[in-house]
Amino acid sequence: MAVNVETLDKLERKMTLSLPVDVIQNEVEARLRKLSRTVKMDGFRPGKVPMGVVAQRYGYSVQYEVMNDKVGEAFYNAANEAKLRVAGQPSISEKEGAPEGQMTFDAVFEVFPEVKLGDLSAAEVEKVSVDVGDDAIDRTLDILRKQRRSFAQRAQGTPAEDGDRVTVDFAGKIDGEPFEGGKAEDFQFVIAEGQMLKEFEDAVRGMKVGESKTFPLAFPADYHGAEVAGKTADFLVTVKKIEAAHLPEVNEQLAKSLGVAEGTVEALRADIRKNLEREVNFRVNQRNKQAVMQALVNGAELDVPNALVKNEVARMIETARADLKSRGIKDVEKLPIPEDTFIPEAERRVRTGLVVAELVNKNALQATPEQVKTQVETMAASYERPEEVVRYYFADGNRLAEVQAIATENNVADFVLGKAKVTDKKLAFDELMGQQA
Repeated sequence: MAVNVETLDKLERKMTLSLPVDVIQNEVEARLRKLSRTVKMDGFRPGKVPMGVVAQRYGYSVQYEVMNDKVGEAFYNAANEAKLRVAGQPSISEKEGAPEGQMTFDAVFEVFPEVKLGDLSAAEVEKVSVDVGDDAIDRTLDILRKQRRSFAQRAQGTPAEDGDRVTVDFAGKIDGEPFEGGKAEDFQFVIAEGQMLKEFEDAVRGMKVGESKTFPLAFPADYHGAEVAGKTADFLVTVKKIEAAHLPEVNEQLAKSLGVAEGTVEALRADIRKNLEREVNFRVNQRNKQAVMQALVNGAELDVPNALVKNEVARMIETARADLKSRGIKDVEKLPIPEDTFIPEAERRVRTGLVVAELVNKNALQATPEQVKTQVETMAASYERPEEVVRYYFADGNRLAEVQAIATENNVADFVLGKAKVTDKKLAFDELMGQQA
């Protein structure tokens, strides 16, 4: 087989392949003979279908299959011989004017780039840390209490306050016309918890049972209901019931109801601190790893293969369709999803992956079995039965590979942070967790 490789662009190559016609024909005949022993056709006993009939029925598909197999095999053999690292699938087309007895093909493909890592000692990385203080534990306790609150009807004539659960009837109109979703009876919501738009909550706050009020409400331009987004409606609301919230006391009974075996407030607070510290450590590690990866990419030089970006875009679109399907959207396969919106993120992912892989290979940062085991146990610790979670991961090679990737990323972060110019920064608990103080 004669092989010729041309450089078309930075990463794009063209390889010319020549295959003997008799090799293709011999393989086609062999597969048709094998197929004739098992194929079933009306009017013939199994294994007794004439070769001519088999060839007429299946010849084209077998020819196509053999061509794909043989040309693909020839391409990858030639690529290995030339020590080329092929990125993505090649585009193969047959050439005209081949010598007698030969078939000639052009294969256009991309190769993996050379990755030049930057000077890690010059890289600047901001490393954050967060303390879990008593105030964070107090706020978590408040959340847990709210989840277990009860409501009791307020005395007649008492105005509605923040935290009260109100039952209302309402009807809205836009330009004097009712609209879908703008009317409800015996509708309940808690004031100041963001269940309703602010204007609606402001209108109901201070009202008493039996009172009615008309007020304007401007829907935001990005409101999820497209038919009313950006429009102003007039609402009539009537308050039918007001109930005050009663939160359970922070005591032994609450601790036991939350599954704390010791049943003491001290043990409850310790359990909350442990869980918060686990979540904080996870988020801090994720944030610091992102900073490390960005510093690595910023300092590296490489060309990104378009084939890998296209593959990543395809994966992202597939994930997006699966997400839409899980939300109950019908016919997601038919929904047009523009590829362009995914390209920047896909390119970032591919670039980061290539840079990280280069650093890992050059510095032997692959996760060890012990590190993978520790990572699995850490992930399992937040579950009620951690031993079952450990078995879950070790029972499947793909799941374990995902954990191995996380452990390797941890090695990369530690390696870079040990060499880069690191600036330590303390974050407030609320800033890390995305909560408002």
